[in-house]
Amino acid sequence: MKVSADLRALSVRLGHEFKRPELLVRALTHSSISSPTRASNERLEFLGDRVLGLTMAEALFRADAQAAEGQLAPRFNALVRKETCAAVARETGVGDALKLGRSEMMSGGRRKEALLGDAMEAVIAAVYLDAGFEVARDMVLRLWGDRIAKAEATTRDAKTALQEWAQGRGQQPPRYVECDRSGPDHEPIFVVEVRLDSGETERASARTKRAAEQVAAKALLARMEDQE
Repeated sequence: MKVSADLRALSVRLGHEFKRPELLVRALTHSSISSPTRASNERLEFLGDRVLGLTMAEALFRADAQAAEGQLAPRFNALVRKETCAAVARETGVGDALKLGRSEMMSGGRRKEALLGDAMEAVIAAVYLDAGFEVARDMVLRLWGDRIAKAEATTRDAKTALQEWAQGRGQQPPRYVECDRSGPDHEPIFVVEVRLDSGETERASARTKRAAEQVAAKALLARMEDQE
């Protein structure tokens, strides 16, 4: 199979030369352009999610022999969630190589979090099928880089921590209110406010409501702890 220049460039960034480049093509083919003769990346996404999960579970297990399951789980979730996969996809240029239908391309599909995350998982599966688990694992560990080492410091669940702080002081759990949503449908920005019974509030914005809630909770918790 003749490989285009953009796919060769992507292979270099991924650090893997495909023996079966058709696997990479399939991993980059969105369902909006699939056909009976051109399979989409959905099945590869399913497989890649499992390869990524095993890789991260093993890496975290080996990195901290003392961590309990309750400590490892939030780190794992942060490393395999769609937002993280999308960030890695942007860094490697996966979005630029995606094969999209016209409507998806016109609606900004190359920048969509879910679409990028799914494509990154599909690429992981393509490498796994092309060269086996060890090669796919090594690629994932290299592309995720210091995210793994920093997982402990960056994955403290701010919403849970704020709730524990509030309940420890006799308050009800914090409430989260969506205050605003702006931007196009394919790239929205959410503004969320977190409120405590005692009246303190904090606002934050992000591309997803969940992320905005976490940022707001983290900011409010830091402020409340500073005041103690």
